Amino acid sequence: MIEIVKAKQKEPRALFWMGVYFIIFLILYTLLDRFNGGYLQMSSDYGWYLAVLNIGLNLLMSSLGAYMLGLSTTFMQLTGLSDKGSHATFLSVIFGMFTYGCTPCLVTFFATFGITLTVAVLPLMGLPYKLISLILLICGYFYLIHEIKRPKCSLPKGKDHG
Repeated sequence: MIEIVKAKQKEPRALFWMGVYFIIFLILYTLLDRFNGGYLQMSSDYGWYLAVLNIGLNLLMSSLGAYMLGLSTTFMQLTGLSDKGSHATFLSVIFGMFTYGCTPCLVTFFATFGITLTVAVLPLMGLPYKLISLILLICGYFYLIHEIKRPKCSLPKGKDHG
């Protein structure tokens, strides 16, 4: 099953949508960095390496998220089943917004729910939280691959399914 799903990722339509997903995720991750101070502030406070590392992580996380959504979409089209692993992409973006995103917005958001104990100062402009988000994405990827390898329904034999 995994071979079928991976082969379908090379089709023009799948490549187009993965490109769209990649751009959306890259914009989201870049905005989160901007709300957290931006790349110029990262460079001036900690050195250029932190800005380059954050941009690299944004590219990696956007690529992985787009690929996971592509795999998940194809899997769902082939089987009619939704997988739980694809939710990791969404969760990592939400995690990013709640941790290394805009701290004043976060404090205000939690205060509306009566939660006043939040992190006010994030180390290295949120890099540890971005790494945790990357780990969540990687775990979601492996779970998604596990789900695709062991579908919970049998696929009909046909020319598209081998």
